[in-house]
Amino acid sequence: LSSTQSLAMGACNSTTNSGSKSVSRAPPRENGDSPSKNGEAYVPPGQKYVQDKKKKAMGNVMIAPEELNGKIIAEYIWLGGSLWDLRSKSRTLDFKVKPGTEDVKKLPEWNYDGSSTGQAPGNNSEVMIRPRRIYRDPFRKGDNVIVLCDAYDSLGIPLPTNHRAACMEAMEKFKTHEPWFGLEQEYTMFHDKPYQTKPLGFPKTGFAQSQGQYYCGVGTGNAKGRELAEAHLRCCLYAGVKISGINAEVMPSQWEFQIGPCEGIRMGDDLWFARYLLYRCSEFYNINISFAPKPMKGDWNGAGCHANFSTKGTRSKDSGAETIKKMLIKLEMTHKKHISAYGEGNEERLTGKHETASMEQFSFGIADRGSSIRIPTETHKKGCGYFEDRRPAANCCPYIVTRLLVETCCGDIDLAELSITQGSDFKIKSMADVAGTGTKTAAEGKKKP
Repeated sequence: LSSTQSLAMGACNSTTNSGSKSVSRAPPRENGDSPSKNGEAYVPPGQKYVQDKKKKAMGNVMIAPEELNGKIIAEYIWLGGSLWDLRSKSRTLDFKVKPGTEDVKKLPEWNYDGSSTGQAPGNNSEVMIRPRRIYRDPFRKGDNVIVLCDAYDSLGIPLPTNHRAACMEAMEKFKTHEPWFGLEQEYTMFHDKPYQTKPLGFPKTGFAQSQGQYYCGVGTGNAKGRELAEAHLRCCLYAGVKISGINAEVMPSQWEFQIGPCEGIRMGDDLWFARYLLYRCSEFYNINISFAPKPMKGDWNGAGCHANFSTKGTRSKDSGAETIKKMLIKLEMTHKKHISAYGEGNEERLTGKHETASMEQFSFGIADRGSSIRIPTETHKKGCGYFEDRRPAANCCPYIVTRLLVETCCGDIDLAELSITQGSDFKIKSMADVAGTGTKTAAEGKKKP
């Protein structure tokens, strides 16, 4: 990483197997400016001023990775006491490790001051962190790595904020079902200025133009924050995250990235790591990232983290339709349990408006983005495939969401936890039962014996 400018559009370009260098060039701007020399992307004057200040402050400390005297740098990251306060610190190693392999077992455990993160008392403050997955470092590059960890107390018991441990147990228990996930993470970009507390694209007073042209939009007025979203995409690809795409969302400065398909525990690992990379990238642009479910009050879309889910059974042409029917029944029966764990402040988003279903009632439908569960048209036609749980909020924990989906859909239902009466005789006879223009609910689908 030679400068913050290189991160903006080209930090993650890497040497290919043939030895050639991939160079990204930005197209000329409408005002006549063109990309700078040596393949570096064009940078707006205001942004260049900030970047030049950072470069001057850094001086000559940006040493090339091959000049670290045989050492590598491992950045350990973990979740703090409020679940959302991602933390990290660096250590040097005398040996190299290969990302995405069993080399993670070679890495030493470490500890941190839990009293400073709200996770331990001062008189017993050490919290242990155990390496779980290794990623390439898109910022330091070379052989340097970033290590995803989870946290334990001095007795080796997972901390209450360590939801990975319980998720891992569930994934191991139901691994024969081969659960696949794909999470669609929405987020909103805010100004990092005390006098401007609205998202990018909103004036200091009043509101931006109403929704309509921003979703997958292009152009200066429609795609606020594209440079940050693009830098994040490239960093994820470089690091080894299974990112499958990005797009601008319905509200201005609201974006989405998709992670997956991932099997088992990797879904939670990759999404948390992608969130970490987004925060790191935002530092270069002085932009605040918000995962609030309803970042702007009023007639504006909220932000979710839709969960696409399938198993070996739902993907089978022989058993797919029947398996999905059974899962829909289980998901309705545990609706309240899922809602309570799908993100803080989700009640402001799940109102039945702005492409959401009301959190008060479970529903499902074909290609219906106003339902709790959307069954894709392709799944309906083929009688097998995946479905989308649209209830999780943008600030949900992916370990909790994926664990609940696996436990509910693949396991047995605990009748004591049901959100509808035990005597419900709701049945779905065939996939055709969920076809039509309207959204089906349990109440509409109940049949008398």
